[in-house]
Amino acid sequence: MKIKLPALMMTALLFQAMPPFAVAESAPTVEQLWEIIQAQQAEIDALKKQQEETAQTAADAGDKAEAAVVAVEDSAHGSAGTGSWADRTSIGGYGELHYNNVSADDSSRDSKELDLHRFVLYFGHEFTDRLRFHSELELEHAFLEDECEFTVPEGGLAAGDEVECEDDRSPGEVELEQAYLEYDINDALTTRGGVFLLPVGILNETHEPTTFYGVERNDVESIIVPSTWWAGGAGLSGHHANGISWDFALHEGLAVPTMGDSAFRVSSGRQKTAEADASDLAYTGRLRYTGIPGLELAASVNYQTDASQHGGDGLGKGILYETHASYQNGPFALRALYARWNFDGSAIEAAHADKQDGWYIEPSYKVLANLGLYARYEDIDAARDQDQFDQWEIGANFWPHEDVVLKVDYRNREHDLASAAGGDFNAVDLGIGYQF
Repeated sequence: MKIKLPALMMTALLFQAMPPFAVAESAPTVEQLWEIIQAQQAEIDALKKQQEETAQTAADAGDKAEAAVVAVEDSAHGSAGTGSWADRTSIGGYGELHYNNVSADDSSRDSKELDLHRFVLYFGHEFTDRLRFHSELELEHAFLEDECEFTVPEGGLAAGDEVECEDDRSPGEVELEQAYLEYDINDALTTRGGVFLLPVGILNETHEPTTFYGVERNDVESIIVPSTWWAGGAGLSGHHANGISWDFALHEGLAVPTMGDSAFRVSSGRQKTAEADASDLAYTGRLRYTGIPGLELAASVNYQTDASQHGGDGLGKGILYETHASYQNGPFALRALYARWNFDGSAIEAAHADKQDGWYIEPSYKVLANLGLYARYEDIDAARDQDQFDQWEIGANFWPHEDVVLKVDYRNREHDLASAAGGDFNAVDLGIGYQF
C-alpha cells in the first residue's frame, strides 16, 4: 500500500489540531474531519491574502518614493530631462595681472605700472537641452570708487557761495558684458536675445588670456574693432555640416562722440547697454568657414544707421568691414586680420577721421608643448594722433597648466604724426593669466 505525502501531512495536521484526549477517547467522524479541513483551508487562504496585501503595500510605497524624487528633480530644473539644478548650472571665470615698463622718447611719459587688469566671473544655466542662459560680470583695474571732494574757500562759506565738486573717480569699471538667453530652434539654427558679444574679429568673442599671445591684446582689435564690444539686441546663427556658419544680429548702435579729446574715437562710442540710446539701431553679420582642421576664415560687416545717435551733428552712418584668417598646423600657427571703418558726415570728414583702419599679422611656434614664441606687426590709422602708429612685438607664453599662462613680451611703437612722436616708446611687459 502506497501512501502519498500530502495525505500523511494532512493526517499529522489533524492529530495536531485535536485535543490530547481525542485519540484516547474515540476516532473523529467524517463530518468532524471535514470541518477541521475547512477551518485549516480558511486559515491558509487568510495568510495568503495577508501576504499579497503586504507585498502590494511595499510596491506602492516604492512607486510613490520614486515619483517624489522625479517631482523634486523636475521642480529643480524645470522638467529639463536628466540632471539636477546644480548639474545644469555652470560657474567659471578668468583674470589677468599685468606689469608694464614703458620707456618713451619723451621721458615724462615713462611709466612702470602693475595692474589687475581684469577679474571676470561666468554664470550659466541650462533650463532644457535647447534653452540656455549665459552671463559674464567683469571688474577692471581691481576696484571702483566714485567720490566727490568739495573745495571750501579760505575763510569758509558765505551765503550764496557755490561749492565745486572735484570728481576723483578711480580707473576701475564694473561691466556686465554678457547676459542673454540662447535657444536651439533645431540642430542647425540658434537664436539669442539679451546682452551678448558681437560676432566680429578673432578676440571679441574669445579673449581669455590663455587663448592669445601677448600680455596686452592686439591694438587693432582694441581701437578699430572696439573689443570687448557687446550690445543688447537679438541674433540668429546658422551652422552647416560643410564647415560654413553664419551670424546675424540686430542691436543697439554706437554713440561716437563728435567733440572733446575722444572725438570720433570708435571705442568711446560703445554704449554698453547702459540706458543705451536706441534711436538708430545697428546690424552685424558674419560668414565663417572652418571646414579644414586648424583653419578659420571669416568676414564680418557692421552697419551703423547713425554712428552718433544724433542727426545733424556732422557724423552719420558708418560701416565696418573686417576679415581675418587663423591657421594652426602642429606647433605652427598664424593669425592675420584687417578691419576698416567708413563714416559719412561733414564733421568727421573735416577731421580726416572718416576712414579708420588697421591690420596685423602674428606667426607663432610652440618649441615645447607648453612653451610658445610669437611675433606680431600692427599698423593702425585711427581718429586720434596717438592712435596712428605701427608696432613690432615679440614674446613668449608659458602654460604650466592648460588654463594658466605666464607671459613676457617686448614692444616697439612709432607714431605716424610728429605731434605724437613724443609718445614713441619701447616697453617690456609681464603677465599672469588664468581661466577656470
